[in-house]
Amino acid sequence: MHILILNGPNLNLTGKREPEIYGHQTYEQLMTELTAAFPEIQLTYLQSNIEGELITFLQQADESHDAVVFNPGGYSHTSVALADTIKAISIPVVEVHLSNIFARERYRQQSLTGASSVGSISGFGMEGYRLALQYLIRKNQQDQSR
Repeated sequence: MHILILNGPNLNLTGKREPEIYGHQTYEQLMTELTAAFPEIQLTYLQSNIEGELITFLQQADESHDAVVFNPGGYSHTSVALADTIKAISIPVVEVHLSNIFARERYRQQSLTGASSVGSISGFGMEGYRLALQYLIRKNQQDQSR
């Protein structure tokens, strides 16, 4: 199984940016942990601050990956284009947010991309990525046993 972990704007600053909200761990550290915890799957990590690049990455993943774990950052609240892309591709996308978007500012409490995804995980910090991977692995196993 091949899963893309895709992050949107400013997530390259995780570990430095507002650690009281987003934590101290970097994505490099997270990927090391996830690779060790899930040796049976191939993980690819990409990040972009540019909406169009994220759209391209999602479209390309449809041809090369089995699923996507996606943290669109601030684009989750504003991007109809990303929401449409998630709907257009055939592989499952699970949205992840480090913070609990429902406990934050009102404009953050809506997720256009989450509404297009198979599910959304919010508020568990970096653990959300592990939860998303566990779900996608289990779903893949169930699909293959049918």
